[in-house]
Amino acid sequence: MTTLRVLMVSKACVVGIYQRKLELIAQKGMDLCVVVPPSWRDERGEIPLERAYTNGYDLTVLPLRFNGNFHLHYYVGLGKKIRQFQPHIIHIDEEPYNLATWQSLYHAKRVSAKTLFFSWQNIKRDYPIPFSWGERWVLQNVDYALMGTDSAGEVWRSKGYRGEMQTIPQFGTDPDVFFPLPIIPKRTFTIGFIGRLVEEKGVMVLLDAVGGLDGDWRLNILGSGPLLDALKSHVKLLGIADRVQFDAHLPSVQIPPYYHELDLLVLPSLTYPNWKEQFGRVLVEAMASGVAVVGSDSGAIPSVIGDAGVIVPEGDIPALRDAIARIRADNAYRYALVQKGLARFRTYFTHEGIASATVAVYQRLYAP
Repeated sequence: MTTLRVLMVSKACVVGIYQRKLELIAQKGMDLCVVVPPSWRDERGEIPLERAYTNGYDLTVLPLRFNGNFHLHYYVGLGKKIRQFQPHIIHIDEEPYNLATWQSLYHAKRVSAKTLFFSWQNIKRDYPIPFSWGERWVLQNVDYALMGTDSAGEVWRSKGYRGEMQTIPQFGTDPDVFFPLPIIPKRTFTIGFIGRLVEEKGVMVLLDAVGGLDGDWRLNILGSGPLLDALKSHVKLLGIADRVQFDAHLPSVQIPPYYHELDLLVLPSLTYPNWKEQFGRVLVEAMASGVAVVGSDSGAIPSVIGDAGVIVPEGDIPALRDAIARIRADNAYRYALVQKGLARFRTYFTHEGIASATVAVYQRLYAP
């Protein structure tokens, strides 16, 4: 039986905890090479490559041009690496309207490799030339598509993709890294938010919701972004500065213990014309860590949470406040949510499950 050589191109894999999936893919008999940049820039700043899980596969670092430009970034030396490795399959962990995707697909065709792309894009958007041309070329020439959610699949079907497709989240969560500790009901009830500090993540809504809570509570906010100063000013205006803690963005491998400080994680995302929540990985990490979750009904959040947490209408401050207050007041209710969250995580969102599903796609794609 042929050992499949798979080359993955993924700027997302600069994040250390995401690399565990790569080890598991390699353990399933794949000869895996993963191309990453030395860092990636976004509104949080520069995210350097973390080497956390690198056993059993080749993690290749190539320079990136236009780092931070989602549409225009590309890799220096990618074609040479592909020619050297001679992959059977190239897994393009990028959207089809990106230059890095076009670059990868072009070089894949030159070595007759099968190809697939990954997408979170859950809003149908029309791009100007040349991005619309490149997108159409990818949809017509790629062999397979992986979707983070069913709604992303609907977008690409509506844009003309007719090839094979499967919904598999980009990354799972490792139960050996994210795991529950015993509930401590007597400590100060601690609410958490983890993510980018931008308008669409709804952190202002969360502040207004907790600003009307009585009793004993704290809010821990972990993240960075352009909204930080405005958030700090808002907590002073609300008179809750002594209850709200702002923590700077942490390397991914340092985040798991942070969940053990929380009783509840809230993801109050808001839908904008050009964005709605694409997944909400912090929800899965919280569920794996034994933390109850509340999310808005933006984008994919309801399908991620299922019946394992509370869904509130996005932007609805009283509804969010009531959901938080009920979970704080009723330990039995919170414990039931925690148990449902753990079960949902173990069923749908482990690295092992996602790696197995991804390898099955590779094997179908390159079946003799």
